[in-house]
Amino acid sequence: MDFRLLEYFMAVCEELHFTKAAVKLGISQPTLSQQIRLLEERVGTPLFRRIGKRNFLTEAGQTLREHTQNIFHELEQAQTEINELKGMARGKLRIGCSGNHLLTQTLISFHQKAPGISISVHELATEETKNGLLENKLDLGVVFLPLDDEHLVSMELYNEELSLAVSTLHRLAWNESVMLKELVQEPLVLFPEKFLVRQMIDAYSKQAGIRLQPIIELSTMDSMLQLVRLSVGATILPKSYLKSMIHSDLHIIPIVNPVLQKKVGLVYRKQKFMNASMLAFIRELTQTFNPSDPVGNSLS
Repeated sequence: MDFRLLEYFMAVCEELHFTKAAVKLGISQPTLSQQIRLLEERVGTPLFRRIGKRNFLTEAGQTLREHTQNIFHELEQAQTEINELKGMARGKLRIGCSGNHLLTQTLISFHQKAPGISISVHELATEETKNGLLENKLDLGVVFLPLDDEHLVSMELYNEELSLAVSTLHRLAWNESVMLKELVQEPLVLFPEKFLVRQMIDAYSKQAGIRLQPIIELSTMDSMLQLVRLSVGATILPKSYLKSMIHSDLHIIPIVNPVLQKKVGLVYRKQKFMNASMLAFIRELTQTFNPSDPVGNSLS
């Protein structure tokens, strides 16, 4: 089968819109439509169906998409291994992360040791990182665990706690700690429900027999802290992130009874070729959080 046809097919799968896919590919929409029809003739069945103004994959299209993803993945892995054999001191790592602050120290030290490796870090919800790994759009993820999927490998790094952040004018600003149930009546700025941090908050709240209802939902930690500084409300965020901020106008308060905590770990796809740059980055990341583990003994 013509590899180019599969590239066209995957572009339409991603966009589910022929005109947008054609623009992405740099070809005309009629040309793309003709090429998809040719592919459908070769496989002997429709790959897309149109309902109203939207395109959907048929069952056959879903099957071809899964196999094509594997084909592209294997080709990418082959190229990576060839590059390794050639001893290339360059390359690229694509990382999904639940908070860029988790990687700052590792990025600095790794870049000093391997300046030829470019790194692209995407701050994503845990589920988005999972999908990126499964679709081979990411090489590594640093996320909240567990992340259960038979196609992924997980490695614990450390335990993350969630803390309350308030402005210096807030009534709780000088508390040494705060119980979760004390926050029921507080105006809160929280993540939307798709974020695992929010799911943690909701799960602990349910266990405590309470419900925390945010007045505002935002998808970035920076924007949440801006509202806290303006005394719009309080927020609950990872302690590691809050400690990394310059916060003379903020107070960080531990949450107790219960302590909100969850493991943070590294995830990557099973059977992925672990090239030298990936292994080196994993060792550097392990060293950041577990200095007593000099060679990344948890890596399997």
